[in-house]
Amino acid sequence: MKWKKFTIKTTTEAEDFISQMLSEAGIDGIEIEDKVPLTESETKGMFIDILPDLGPDNGEAMISFYLDDTYDVPATLEAVREGLKEVALFVNVGSCEIIESETEDKDWMNNWKQYFKPFVVDDLLIKPTWEEIPEGMEDKTMIEIDPGMAFGTGKHETTQLCIRGIRKYVKPGDRVLDVGTGSGILAICALISGASHTVGTDLDDVAIVAAHENAEVNGLTPDQYDIYIGNLIDDQEIKDKVGYEEYDVVVANILADVIIALQAEIAPHIKHGGIFITSGIIDMKEEAVKEAFAKNDELEVIDIVHQGEWVSVVARRK
Repeated sequence: MKWKKFTIKTTTEAEDFISQMLSEAGIDGIEIEDKVPLTESETKGMFIDILPDLGPDNGEAMISFYLDDTYDVPATLEAVREGLKEVALFVNVGSCEIIESETEDKDWMNNWKQYFKPFVVDDLLIKPTWEEIPEGMEDKTMIEIDPGMAFGTGKHETTQLCIRGIRKYVKPGDRVLDVGTGSGILAICALISGASHTVGTDLDDVAIVAAHENAEVNGLTPDQYDIYIGNLIDDQEIKDKVGYEEYDVVVANILADVIIALQAEIAPHIKHGGIFITSGIIDMKEEAVKEAFAKNDELEVIDIVHQGEWVSVVARRK
């Protein structure tokens, strides 16, 4: 199916008015591009370490919408143009030039798979479920993974840092907690490294499906792992479900700001002498993370590892 894309050149002050007008014209989804800086409240809940440099706000905005063959395109465009005239009576709408282009209805859900190929992390072969084992790799310890809509193929530097930490610190019979389990790749890595049981937590329900499916593909049984949906930082029910002084190793591949908040809450869940492996930390946030750990009387940093621009901080509970 071909989609027609229409982009309105306008101003930031007209964004809300035009958005409402497009909705009234029967257009369900729009895309807004501008250079307005995000506020502190807007960035607070975003899981991102580095915001793109958009340059100075020039007051310009681009509002795009898409029409397929279910729309009467000429009639819809006429309604949009009339609506823009009405909005212009109340606010500066800029040129309101409408740029037309065409895009194909691609399978965005699966197109990324062509870029996910088998790769090696030390002694581990991490292979997409739809790929064959590469020649000469048959003797590697293998993890098969299909992240689905959950985060975590294992290819990112932060995940590889955690995998190496797991391979270094997990001992046979250990109990492991994976905070932000996503696809379950780190929990699976812990189990094939000798852990007797893993518990995963995540904020997204899709993690349950992805992690269970990936565990099954790797020959693991349901009694070897549990997954809970909720926030371990501030959800008392999840804290109680996870349990206290239960874990020999905790791993969290999230983001620096979340790690900073998590380190203040995680110690009660770790056995004394247990290990806390963290990553997802961009190098410019390293000092902030180390400072947070330094203020925690229950955790002692024992290892810091870098890969590219990313950092893993490993601590031990005293």
